[in-house]
Amino acid sequence: MRVLVTRPRPAADRTALKLEAMGHQPVVLPLMQAQHFVAAVRAGFERPHEAIAVTSAEAVRVLAGLGPDLQAHLATPLFAVGAATARVAADLGFKDIRVGAGTGEALAETVAGFLEPETGSLLYFAGLPRADGFEHALRERAIDHVTVECYRMVAIDHAPETLPALVQSGPFDAVLLYSRETARRLVALIGESGLDCAGFSARYLCLSASVKDVLPTSAAADVAAAPDEDRLLGLL
Repeated sequence: MRVLVTRPRPAADRTALKLEAMGHQPVVLPLMQAQHFVAAVRAGFERPHEAIAVTSAEAVRVLAGLGPDLQAHLATPLFAVGAATARVAADLGFKDIRVGAGTGEALAETVAGFLEPETGSLLYFAGLPRADGFEHALRERAIDHVTVECYRMVAIDHAPETLPALVQSGPFDAVLLYSRETARRLVALIGESGLDCAGFSARYLCLSASVKDVLPTSAAADVAAAPDEDRLLGLL
């Protein structure tokens, strides 16, 4: 199948390799890119904390920007939202990684089993924009935390003729969507190009229900059984 990969690089290139190994034809078109705020990470680490939390692999990549200065923090317990984020943290050298079940709410439950309410302190490295599920769940459990916004996802500009050229020979068999912001950006680009979702792709495969909610009802969309890439690719 011909599959459009919309996630940012370098993750998009890794996904493309997986798709090729599965026998599909990937087309990589990142719609967003990350701006890293390493200075915010340095300032964040100066705050007292017992543990670290990350809800995206991108946040871990920002931590890598500290270079040798990160060594002092690699033994600090790190809570990762899911297995993919945990693997990136392990590759960076973190030694004590606690893995959540894939959602912010589930990660907060994992954190609650480690930190004492109102006394434990958590340093949460987050991006913009983001869902507030993790922070809301932390507040519900009275877990003291500081949120450090360490990156921002910004839209990549594409010429108006980019999307029509991609479907000149026919619509995609599937589009992979990993975030609400990417889905919003794609829907906007499709409209600006004079196309419609049905004519651009036969199916839209979404990492979560919140991603699907952004799509118009005319888009044939499916949601992964769990918010991880293996389940998403399994929809193919």
